[in-house]
Amino acid sequence: MVVFVFLMLTEFAAYYNNPEMAALLDTIPPSLLAAFGMQGANLTTVSGYFSVMVLYFYIMLGIYAILLGSNIIAKEERDKTAEFLLTMPVTREKVMVSKLVASVINCVILTMVTGGGWVLATWQYDPDGAFYEFLSLSMLATLMLMLIFLSIGFCLAAIMKRFKLSGTLSVSVIISMYFLSVIVALSDSVDFLKYLTPFKYFEAVRLLHDRSFDAVYLVLTGVIIVLALTGAFLVYPKRDLKV
Repeated sequence: MVVFVFLMLTEFAAYYNNPEMAALLDTIPPSLLAAFGMQGANLTTVSGYFSVMVLYFYIMLGIYAILLGSNIIAKEERDKTAEFLLTMPVTREKVMVSKLVASVINCVILTMVTGGGWVLATWQYDPDGAFYEFLSLSMLATLMLMLIFLSIGFCLAAIMKRFKLSGTLSVSVIISMYFLSVIVALSDSVDFLKYLTPFKYFEAVRLLHDRSFDAVYLVLTGVIIVLALTGAFLVYPKRDLKV
């Protein structure tokens, strides 16, 4: 992730304080800008460029999180270790809690490393305090997004009897949610669908201008996580495992 951040900043060198590039971006159709989360973003500044790049990190880290949640549960059946681990004097619920805690720690560490990469990569451009505030909010939003997808992957792997399909379904879910967010951005008539895709909960451009989270989306984030984890903890301890 750090290498990816630095690669992005090599592209930013061509945009930085370049009025010609800003004029070129003004010629791009608004619908295309909306599809890529570029509306209202000034790519010639560090904060504006970062606000556009955040979406790609949402996608990459979201895929990582949902696969992590899926694989950490399904691996016992996939690797034929379920009959060893789950016959130990420990409940399935305790095993699930341990796996969940480990997954959350992984997500926190990866988010911190990614944020640290941005701090190092943008140091040469001497960003102001507003950028670091925006960076902190974006990394917190990234973590919350990862926890949403982690819990969804966790739930899918826990309830699906065919463990081989859980990873495929998990990726399909996140890709579908991303394309749904693009559709919402392109048409105001389906604006109500924004509540169905977490990619609309923490739009970077809005964070850049408002410097705050929408309370409705924070509640939805909590509801999704709680429902997904509740479903996992209700079903997995009772279902037959393939050993």
